[in-house]
Amino acid sequence: MGKMSKKLKRLITGVIAITMLLAATTACGGNDKENAEEETSKIPEVSTEADQETDDQSDVAEEKSARIGVIQFMEHPSLDQAYKGFVEYLGQNGYVEGENLEIDFQNAQGEQANCQTIAGQFSTAGYDVILAIATPAAQAVANVITDTPILVTAVTDLESTQLVDSNEVPGGNVSGTSDMTPIYDQIELIRILFPDIKELGIIYSSGEPNSELQVEGAKEAADQLGMNVTDVTISSTNEIQQVTESIIANVEAIYLPSDNAIASSMPTVAKVALDHNVPIIPAVEAMCAEGGLASIAINYYNLGEQTADMALRIIEDGADVATMPVEFTENPELVINQEYAEMIDYTFPEEVLAKARDAQVE
Repeated sequence: MGKMSKKLKRLITGVIAITMLLAATTACGGNDKENAEEETSKIPEVSTEADQETDDQSDVAEEKSARIGVIQFMEHPSLDQAYKGFVEYLGQNGYVEGENLEIDFQNAQGEQANCQTIAGQFSTAGYDVILAIATPAAQAVANVITDTPILVTAVTDLESTQLVDSNEVPGGNVSGTSDMTPIYDQIELIRILFPDIKELGIIYSSGEPNSELQVEGAKEAADQLGMNVTDVTISSTNEIQQVTESIIANVEAIYLPSDNAIASSMPTVAKVALDHNVPIIPAVEAMCAEGGLASIAINYYNLGEQTADMALRIIEDGADVATMPVEFTENPELVINQEYAEMIDYTFPEEVLAKARDAQVE
C-alpha cells in the first residue's frame, strides 16, 4: 500500500478515540447515577431574586435601631408605669434596650430646675425621639428643642399648656398622649356609691395647670349632681398631711385628680382618710390601688404603650409629628379596691361589682 494521507490519518485517529470513549462509558455504566449526583453537587447554588429580597429584609430587621432620650418629672407609680409600658411595647416590636435600643433615662426628681438642665443636655444629643413624661418635663424640652420629634405622655391637655397648636394638628415638633380622665363619670360614680352625699372634698397641687383644669371640670360635675365642693391646694408634698387633715372632718368623700404631687403622696392621703373613715375616689388606677375606694380610671401602662406606638411610626415610617393628632386614653375601666372597702366597712352595690375589676399597679 502507498503512504496514508494526513487527512486519512486524522480520521482513523478520531474513530479510535471515539471507540475507546464508548468502551469506557459502557464499563462504568453502573456508576452513572452516582457520577451525575456528584457532578450536580459541584454546581454552585444561585439565589433567586425572591431569596435575595428576603435576605435583604432580614438584614434590615437586624439592623434597625433607635436612640431615645427620656425625661420623667418625678417618681410615682403612674409615671413609672407610663415609662414601663413605653419600653416594653418597643421591646415587643423588636427594639430591645441594650441591643438595638439606646435609652437615656433622666429623672428630674420633681424639680423644675432639673428639667431645664436635662432639656439642655438633650438638645445636642441627636436622639431619634425624645419622650417627656408629665407636664413640667414636657414644657422644659419643648421650650429649648425644636429640631427633634418630642412625644409627651401623662399630660392632661397639650393644647391648653401651649405644647401644640391644637390637639388635632399639633403643628410643631411635639405630640403625644393625654391623660385626661372621664371627670364627669368619676364624679357620677361617687353619687352611685354614696347616693346621699352632699359634701365633696378635692385636693390638688397649685403648681400644676392640668390639675386646675381637672378641678374645674369636677366642680361643674359636682354642681350638676347636687354636691357642694371644698377644694384645697398644696404647694409642695410636705403640706399634704396638714392640708388633708384640714378638710377631712367637713367632707363625706375626697376626689383626687391625676396630679403628680398628690399621686406621689397617695399613701399619706390614704392614711389620713382611713383614720377618719372617709373614702377616696382618685382619677388614676394606680392611686386607687394605693388607697382609693373606686374609680373609672385610666391606666398609665396602656398610655405608655400608646405613646410607644406613636414613636414607632416616627422611627420606622418617618411620620411627621406636626401632623400626628394627640391621642387620648383608650377604654377607661371601672376599678375597685376591695381591701380598702373592708377597712372602711363599705359594701359595693351589686351593679358596681358586676362591672368592676380590682385596681392594680401593672
